Amino acid sequence: MVDAAREVWITGIGIVSCLGEGADAHWQGLAGQTVNIDAARFAPFPVHALVPLELDKQIPKKGDQRQMEAWQRIGVYAAGLALADAGVKGNAELLGRMDMIVAAGGGERDIAVDGTILSNRGKAADPGAYLNERLMSDLRPTLFLAQLSNLLAGNISIVHGVIGSSRTFMGEESAGVDAVRIAHARIADGASELALVGGSHNGEREDLLLLYDAGGHMLRGDFKPVWERTGGMVLGSLGAFLVLEARDHAQARGAKPLARLSSVKSERSARPPGAVTGALTKMWQSLAPRTAGPGLAIVSGATGAEPATAEERAFLKSVGDLPMRATGSYLGHGFEPQFAMNIALASLALGREKLFPPATGSGIEQGYEGPLDRIVVTAVGHWRGEGLALVERAA
Repeated sequence: MVDAAREVWITGIGIVSCLGEGADAHWQGLAGQTVNIDAARFAPFPVHALVPLELDKQIPKKGDQRQMEAWQRIGVYAAGLALADAGVKGNAELLGRMDMIVAAGGGERDIAVDGTILSNRGKAADPGAYLNERLMSDLRPTLFLAQLSNLLAGNISIVHGVIGSSRTFMGEESAGVDAVRIAHARIADGASELALVGGSHNGEREDLLLLYDAGGHMLRGDFKPVWERTGGMVLGSLGAFLVLEARDHAQARGAKPLARLSSVKSERSARPPGAVTGALTKMWQSLAPRTAGPGLAIVSGATGAEPATAEERAFLKSVGDLPMRATGSYLGHGFEPQFAMNIALASLALGREKLFPPATGSGIEQGYEGPLDRIVVTAVGHWRGEGLALVERAA
């Protein structure tokens, strides 16, 4: 337990997804049990497509917009929403010492180049030489096979002026968990006062659908909520950023908390059978006694991929009859930003002192109208990595 002066408050959230942009749009979508699915564009894979964004509102320069690919525009836009929500946007003094931790993948590939190589490599007299020639001549000279992951942090700095320390993590769901964990730890330990943390993901990409389907991770055909699938993810385009702040720093500038981020735990089990359940149980026990008593709910980041989702379900059964929601049924799965997104949604629920309705008719998620003052957010990677966060209503 950190000293009260070093409590970590969430003072701003910026979120974009298939449900819209910002807190109100997301709460309305969740409360209305809205599921927006594009089943045709990437058939047989359903996707949760991002709503259209008025980029000028958060990325005013057309030149900045043009030099970013979709995943960067999504992240820079969400970061701007978070900064505005926290009341720090445009404040050069605060932004000049704001730390930033970004979780991002390797960026977007050049689909046209990939397609040409895949179509013609088998026809070449010397496939190896052909591949080398095409990669040397067809890719932009500043990039490798995909864009550099730290371009997102760089563009947030350029567009929004966040120029404190900067860190970028790669590694799918684990990167998102550790980004939040380290931002929280730095503030709790006094190494930081103010931080922007989160990430972005463009799920509307043929290369990703091919990649994850080749690994057996994708849902094909008709959409189903997470707990009703026999296995498989539905990708979503997400941008999610949180402004985390030391309590005393926030109070000094008159900022109000959306919620308190009390604890963030991370594990990386080797994934033999039962390992996910064991890792989650270990982290859950480390949160005791704050997981005891009424007013507790769970927001799950379950992906739908197996066997990870079944093992998370076994853990959820083991902790008792707690109200639980899997947000992937509404938003899809976005890898790096999923954890920050779910912490943001937990903050919204705590602020309204009620849980949004279930998205499934399977009976696994039940309606709940009771008290709500704490939410545990889970993250179980589709292939590796586990995490928990405890988010509490701030006084």
